[in-house]
Amino acid sequence: MTRVPAQQTVPAGERRRDRDARDGAEQDLHVLFGRATAVFAALAGPAHMVEAANPAFFQAIGGGERVRTGVPIGQVVPELVDQGFVALLDRVYRTGRPCTGHRMRLLLDPGPAAREAFFDFSYEPRRDRGGSVTGVRIIGVESTQAVHAQRLTAEHRALLEQIALQAPLEQILEGMARAIEGLAPGGVLVSVLLADAEGRHLHHGAAPSLPDFYNRAIDGIAAGEGVGSCGTAAHRRQMVIVEDIASHPFWDDFRDLADSAGLAACWSTPILGRDGSLLGTFAMYHRAPRAPEDADLVLARVFAGTAALAIERHHTEQARLAAEAKEAAAHKDLAFLLEASTALSAGLDHTRTLQRLAAVCAPALAPLCAVDIVEAGRVRRVGCAAAAPWQEELLGAHSPVHDDLDDALGRVLATGVSEVARRAPSGPGPWHDLRVTGYVCVPLLDRGRPFGALTLLSTGEVSFDGRTVALAEELARRAASSALSARQYSHRAALARDLQAGLLLTDLPDLPGAEAAAFYHPAGEGLDIGGDFYDIFPLAGETWAFMLGDVCGRGALAATTTALVRHTARAVAPLLPGPDAVVRAVNNALLARPASHGQGFVTLVHGHLAPADDGGLDITLVRAGHTLPLRVDAQGNAAFVPSEGSLLGITADPPLATHRFRLRPSETLLLYTDGITEARNGQGEQFGEERLRAVVGGPGAPRGAQDVIDALTRAVRAFTGAREIDDDQAVLALTATGPRAHASGG
Repeated sequence: MTRVPAQQTVPAGERRRDRDARDGAEQDLHVLFGRATAVFAALAGPAHMVEAANPAFFQAIGGGERVRTGVPIGQVVPELVDQGFVALLDRVYRTGRPCTGHRMRLLLDPGPAAREAFFDFSYEPRRDRGGSVTGVRIIGVESTQAVHAQRLTAEHRALLEQIALQAPLEQILEGMARAIEGLAPGGVLVSVLLADAEGRHLHHGAAPSLPDFYNRAIDGIAAGEGVGSCGTAAHRRQMVIVEDIASHPFWDDFRDLADSAGLAACWSTPILGRDGSLLGTFAMYHRAPRAPEDADLVLARVFAGTAALAIERHHTEQARLAAEAKEAAAHKDLAFLLEASTALSAGLDHTRTLQRLAAVCAPALAPLCAVDIVEAGRVRRVGCAAAAPWQEELLGAHSPVHDDLDDALGRVLATGVSEVARRAPSGPGPWHDLRVTGYVCVPLLDRGRPFGALTLLSTGEVSFDGRTVALAEELARRAASSALSARQYSHRAALARDLQAGLLLTDLPDLPGAEAAAFYHPAGEGLDIGGDFYDIFPLAGETWAFMLGDVCGRGALAATTTALVRHTARAVAPLLPGPDAVVRAVNNALLARPASHGQGFVTLVHGHLAPADDGGLDITLVRAGHTLPLRVDAQGNAAFVPSEGSLLGITADPPLATHRFRLRPSETLLLYTDGITEARNGQGEQFGEERLRAVVGGPGAPRGAQDVIDALTRAVRAFTGAREIDDDQAVLALTATGPRAHASGG
């Protein structure tokens, strides 16, 4: 049986001193928090009797009749019971463990006047001298304003996103009004009125919480002095604050209307455009007389500015739509432009892009169309389109002259200005046979200079109007941009391929007693030079050198470093005794490179191989900060080759260790870059070294260098799926085969 210790008796004097000390501490805290903005309350006993609290606490919970002590907090603020607040106090009192709460949401003053409040609370047990819990101490700071500020910021950001996405103005304004009404304190009602084109009258824009009869009554009010808060603000172009509608002269003509709507105060801010023009008014109504605080004024300015942005964007869009509406086929034209743009950007061959330009123009814009470009001082027709094959053949056979100013094409190429005429071109051409009656010639520009032209030709009674000319110029602009981008892409891709090809072996050499295979896959779209590289080259006798490495970075600087590493190794390897000396020479070369050639580090595995008497390969290698080489024996056992060494291009004397071993027949040495092991799937998980070992090792593992690489690359592709790789991938495999061997590449 467990023995219960006897309860100790505390002398009355000590209990009194303990109580006096505790009460003094409570009084100090009460004075401290009474002067601060924080809230404080001391609760006693399991009923959480309010013993003491600072004024901020009583003000936070509603003040008035709630300012009282000697009553359980559940009776002072009964709505806290159902919200879990009292249960939390019970837990702290029962367990004696403090608790903190961040941004705790409470609903105070239940009923129509319910108020949402947020607090950062700390609940601490109160203890007597013997350590027993006697109550709970509440210390907190009301964070309601911070939470509301965050919400307002989020709502403001959402409104800006809607404006950027060109959402309907009514939707933006109503969303703005509801956001302010839901977040701003004091029960505000928001109204936005829009000015007409002359700025003389204001019309309903958004007022989701005002009565419909009120919105109808003020729709169309004049902008003038004394016409309510909004009309006066529009007239003065400055904020007008009416704290009490019942007594202010501006509301003489609208006082009964405001009284019927239950409105007692109105602050109106003019919404002005960037040029100072009147766009509308932003009004904040209250149901009781009230003067604005600084936060209210800031809120009004911010959202008036947001409304101005939305209204100006709306006006711009309306002007564009109105201009297009003058043409009967405005919507068809827009669809045509979108479809044509898709066709123009469908490929990366600039000549095919211009050929597609001719195809989309005829017959949509004209019966006949030709596209010409200037190359080496001569005009070459790269595309033409017509309804009948004989027309297209006749048009394609025509060869314009570049500097013939008597011809429309020559003038457009010389001036870069479109030319329109209701007649056939004046220069030579098959205009009579094609029955041409008019033309539009539009330049194709590269940074303001013509490099070609689009020519539309009409036949019969059809003539070109402003709509057709505008569409032709827009298509020419888009086609020129697409063609130039395609040409630039082709040049960059070709340059990247040429540079990368110069840094990698196109074909691996035949090795005595070994099969070699390699794989390289650059990250991205192939427009940049990768940082991974590999090489195999001969040394004296039947000895060969091999390497695989990774340069920090991509692009031209990475290519420069790659070339420096490969060329240095090839140059010094025949002259130095072993791989470690070669790697140190490479490190010296990296340290001696000019700053303009980059300062990135290099990881590298470099080694020598030579046929052994038993048909295997004698391997000597050095690893400099690279991924660990993997050795796979004939039974499929895969193990990493232990070899120490640090990065190159960092220090003058990096620690390096030479590792020697023999690859038996059918054994494979696998070198790879971190683009393999760090490849990620859709969940962000890396392929990793263990998957690497599992793929190339174990029962039924692939045999031969090429088989090993094929199995590994298939596994990596299956692991990453359709996800674009983030890093270059390079693999080099060497398999001991005996006297007969061959090389392959991937």
